[in-house]
Amino acid sequence: MGTIRFGMRYWKRYLPLSLLAKLFSLIAMLCDTLIPLLSAGIIDYLISYDPASPPAKDVLDFLFTGSLGAPGTMELFGNIALIFAGVVLVRIFTIYIKNVTFQWCGLRMECDLRERTYAKLLELDGETLSRYNMGELLTTMNRDTIIFKELYGRISMNIFDSLFMIAAAVLMLTILDYRFLFVPLAIAPFYTVALVRYLKKSRRLFRAIRESYSSLNLTVQENIDAVRIVRSFAGEETELDKFDGRNREIYDHSVAEVRLMAKYNSIFEGFKQIGYVGTVIIAVLLTLSNPALGVLTAATTYVTRLISHITQLSRSFFMMQNQLISGGRLRRFLTEEGAVPDCPSALVASGRPHIELKDVSLSIGEKQILKHISLDLPYGKKVGVMGGTGSGKSALLKCLSRIFDVTSGAILIDGTDVRDYPLEEVRSEYAYVFQDVFLFSNTVDANIAFAKPDCDAETVRDAAAVAQAAPFIEHLNEGYETIVGERGIGLSGGQKQRVSIARALVKGAPVLILDDASSALDMATEKRVLAALKERCPEKTVLISAHRVSSVMDCDEILYLRDGEIAERGTPRELIDLGGAFAAIWRLQTSDGQLDDSSYGKGEL
Repeated sequence: MGTIRFGMRYWKRYLPLSLLAKLFSLIAMLCDTLIPLLSAGIIDYLISYDPASPPAKDVLDFLFTGSLGAPGTMELFGNIALIFAGVVLVRIFTIYIKNVTFQWCGLRMECDLRERTYAKLLELDGETLSRYNMGELLTTMNRDTIIFKELYGRISMNIFDSLFMIAAAVLMLTILDYRFLFVPLAIAPFYTVALVRYLKKSRRLFRAIRESYSSLNLTVQENIDAVRIVRSFAGEETELDKFDGRNREIYDHSVAEVRLMAKYNSIFEGFKQIGYVGTVIIAVLLTLSNPALGVLTAATTYVTRLISHITQLSRSFFMMQNQLISGGRLRRFLTEEGAVPDCPSALVASGRPHIELKDVSLSIGEKQILKHISLDLPYGKKVGVMGGTGSGKSALLKCLSRIFDVTSGAILIDGTDVRDYPLEEVRSEYAYVFQDVFLFSNTVDANIAFAKPDCDAETVRDAAAVAQAAPFIEHLNEGYETIVGERGIGLSGGQKQRVSIARALVKGAPVLILDDASSALDMATEKRVLAALKERCPEKTVLISAHRVSSVMDCDEILYLRDGEIAERGTPRELIDLGGAFAAIWRLQTSDGQLDDSSYGKGEL
């Protein structure tokens, strides 16, 4: 029931239209209920009418009192035929309106669910999203939204129709001849036992099918991302075998679904035939003592419809198990609480932030990433962060913009804890160039202007020039209008990094964070980029994480991290004179000719 209530949050906006659809469905079913009675009247008052033995009165007896024509006459036949045709036309029209209305509501709900899951995907932090694999996310955002909306569209309508027709058939049989209810009542206990078993097995099966689709999606997504690795290691056969295995799982579960449906549909069809045969037998026996053949025909029709709609109800409950599984997954994802909660306050940063880290520590799961980091960053300060792989450089920078929330200590902006600002306000203070560069499947121009899609072309070209991206962009076939593939396929690693730096510059945030953003650049290009950034952003706060000392030599202060702690800190000259880990890296890189002594012999040093 929790999943059904959850879905009502998205269905309630379409509730008035869905009720209108049910009203049209109600009219259609009332017409459907009248048709057997009209047929009975035609048989009893026209085809087999005997003045000496008039038919027993029924619900529509008022039509045959003579006002529409005497019994057994063409006048009565013509009028009843017109009424019959009118009822059929009304039924067809209302069914059409019903189908269009509830299908529209279902499609709108599907669209809303997909939009909401996508918004949730963008809202959740990386730590929370890491609990889901890519296949699970793709299945949730696509297949689950399509399946779950069917519960409120088609299936809810089918259940409503079936329940109404069952109630109407029981009522009409009670009025016409209650003895026709004996067969359905006798079948009911056996039918109920079979239905309960059917639903239990189907729920387990649908859960397995969904897991299989998630695994298949994950396999496909991994191979899309790693296609070059697969080819370089000649692993096509291995990956094909893996895909075939996942595909075979779906096939096996789908075959099991078909077998389960065939087995229980045969059982339900058997009950239906037993009910039909039993009803015919009762009708024959009653005909011997009751000459009203039309009434008995109508009663037989109602019994058949009663059993048919019970069968339809079982099919609806069967499909409902699949929809509840998908709805449960959607509910879990959409109610997921992120590790980085937003703050609803209206605080606004100054635009020239003074950032302080006070005894900051960070743990992710059981692993402690950062330990007791303290740092003062007045606006305009340039800080370099170095350390070995896994030392916590990227995690430290991500904590500033609350990609991760610190587990102890505090990060302050202008003296206020960042957790007291709205997330959007905090992140607007930073322009971040990630270590793992991502470019969208769009033009180069659109990728650079991502933060400000409406900015003019001059802004984009100026940022590209500072990032040293303009020369290679202008040599592309379409220049800035060149479409780059997913993840920037078609560009080298260094080209993608320069486009990413240009994208950060267009944002124009007061704090620029470069997380190993020049690792793919050659020394000469890196030097030009850093020099251009220094000239372009002299007043901005800049934080640079790097493995090369050349990237941080112009910084006011350098932090050297080891196992999440600050092992060394100071100006480049102080750290070289200290003779520690930073100095060892500096000597190693300069001895390889990567860094000339003159690079730190000028300026601040």
